[in-house]
Amino acid sequence: MAAPVGGQIFSEILPYLEVHQGNEEEVEQVEEIEAPDLLDKTLEEAQKIAKKNEIELVIENEKEEMDKQNIIVKEQIPKAGIKIKKGSKIYIKYE
Repeated sequence: MAAPVGGQIFSEILPYLEVHQGNEEEVEQVEEIEAPDLLDKTLEEAQKIAKKNEIELVIENEKEEMDKQNIIVKEQIPKAGIKIKKGSKIYIKYE
């Protein structure tokens, strides 16, 4: 009885963890980088850094009309220096 439920859970979790099935040669290799330090930078600066490093920013409580030149990043996950893959997401909070 637990097998179908376990299979369902793993089929949803493993892609999130970027675990692939099959031949290692068939899996595309994605370059790893260190998460950049976005703390105490404006949202505008953080977005430029993210674009340069080919990562995606997810801004908590983002609104359409934000003054991105005056809003400062106060928290980021994952923290700066952690190895991540290009194309990964960094979640940030601001004041």
